[in-house]
Amino acid sequence: MKIFKPLCVLGLTLSLSSLQGQEAPFFKEGQAQIVPAFENSANWIREDLWVEADFDTDGDGRLDRMHVDVTRPARTNDGLQLPVIYESSPYYAGTAGNDRDLFWNVAHELGEVPEPPRHAEVVRKGQRPTISNSQVYTWVPRGFIVVHSSSPGTGLSDGSPTVGGDNESLAPKAVIEWLAGRDNGYKERTGDEKVYAYWSTGKVGMTGTSYNGTIPLAAATTGVEALKAIIPIAPNTSYYHYYRSNGLVRSPGGYLGEDIDVLYEFIHSGEESKRAFGNKTIRDELMRVNMDRATGDYNDFWAGRDYLNDMAPMRAALLMAHGLNDWNVMPEHSYRIYNKAREMGLPVQIYYHQDGHGGSPPMEMMNKWFTRYLFGIENGVENDPRSWIVREGESRNAPIPYADYPNPAAQPVVLHLTKGGKTKGKLTTRKPSRKKEKLVDNVSFSGESLAMSTTSNHRLLYVTPILQEEVHLSGLASLSVRLACSKPAANLSIWLVSLPWNTEEDAAIYDNIISRGWADPQNHESITTSESLIPGKFYTVQFDLQPDDQIIPAGQQIGLMIFSSDQAFTLHPEPGTTLKIDLKQTQLTLPIIGGMAAYTFSTK
Repeated sequence: MKIFKPLCVLGLTLSLSSLQGQEAPFFKEGQAQIVPAFENSANWIREDLWVEADFDTDGDGRLDRMHVDVTRPARTNDGLQLPVIYESSPYYAGTAGNDRDLFWNVAHELGEVPEPPRHAEVVRKGQRPTISNSQVYTWVPRGFIVVHSSSPGTGLSDGSPTVGGDNESLAPKAVIEWLAGRDNGYKERTGDEKVYAYWSTGKVGMTGTSYNGTIPLAAATTGVEALKAIIPIAPNTSYYHYYRSNGLVRSPGGYLGEDIDVLYEFIHSGEESKRAFGNKTIRDELMRVNMDRATGDYNDFWAGRDYLNDMAPMRAALLMAHGLNDWNVMPEHSYRIYNKAREMGLPVQIYYHQDGHGGSPPMEMMNKWFTRYLFGIENGVENDPRSWIVREGESRNAPIPYADYPNPAAQPVVLHLTKGGKTKGKLTTRKPSRKKEKLVDNVSFSGESLAMSTTSNHRLLYVTPILQEEVHLSGLASLSVRLACSKPAANLSIWLVSLPWNTEEDAAIYDNIISRGWADPQNHESITTSESLIPGKFYTVQFDLQPDDQIIPAGQQIGLMIFSSDQAFTLHPEPGTTLKIDLKQTQLTLPIIGGMAAYTFSTK
């Protein structure tokens, strides 16, 4: 790699120490402080350029170039070098919108695949020189340079979107390498005039939310050396886990019928004349051939879009952030990456709040993280507690530190089922019932209505005794259910709920639903292989629910609700499929702080 920093060569680079108290970053309590000379945006330099990557994904025979913008203090034109906060996105230039015709029809039997949704054309809003103002007003005054780029096939960037394909990792890698001195920057989208990042120290941090939070992880999995720290917020870390669940075709919350080809269409805002190539090669010949809405199985296509499989080269320090009640990009997305990074020995922290999608960590946490790894200030953040949880009803800026996540004090408590699920059966630590109980699928009933019903043929509900003391859950609840089905395929949906249901308008997002999970009984052996069910034959299905860290207050009951089609998430087959549950061979495991002793005390 060619290192090219013209001002260094000329001996003009100014050290931070020579500028302290003037026009350079300074630090207090381990955090970068606002520099008065950097506050006035009128004095910022804004410019854009194109960075050439090492791939061609739009079929024009030329290496794709990514559109990049830069916002930096004017002092960087006089030799001051600063680290970079970088955010990349497919959304900057506009999207296709949420017209329901653009989503897959979900009203059909499992195993059927209807006609693909209507094609969508994005009206591009690519701009120069400013792609986005995200991050700039936070970080430029504190002595960082802020950089944005449009991801492949969006805005004024070349290429085609691949929604988790290799080019979406290699594109930010190319930009980071340019920031570290590689001579792959160009003044225009075509042409040979080079642009150099002479103002960069070569140390880069990335952050962003949702898809913008996925891209930092994608870049980090390349092992690019200059990427020192990332803060992904509600990132999609596996497109299989976003569009499928334990072999089941399952939509992300709020977007019923979305699939990976729909997201491709949603973001494809790149050069209009090149879109047909991507539509044919990426959407039609790659995605729709391999995404398999018929079975929902995990295959090589999905494995190639699962960043957990690509983490071996990763070296960046990792601060994950996620909402425990995010039913769009579910909390497992951050936990699975955090857990692996911890196993790898990387510097890691995880921040969970009690709300839904999005929600960045407190500014102090982010500032300390970037200050430590981009400026090299020894603030001890790597020795802080690994887990930070916002407690119920508290501000997201006031998380409670814990040693780790799940809380090391959590222990598994196994609960068994007793008869009465059409009204309320019991969850007990004693012997399970020898009975078998059944439910009849009917997607016209929402999960909320089923949980609130005093009696129903369309769900089975089992509850703990009324809690006399609060119970603190931390980690992954899991279910092992023995069931038989009247048809060769059926949805299986599980809600863990807190009862009585709070029907008030101001009910908190965590008041009623503790956790959820979905599975395809056809995948009872493996998520890679489906097996048509023999009607009436019993199968054991085991899976985890979504991660949680929640305190269930005294006066509530923890309830396990078993039903089939989930109106907001699964396919919508015709009503009538019967699921029979063998209570004796079904059990729920809860991760409870203090384990069995605490649970026994709370239920007295």
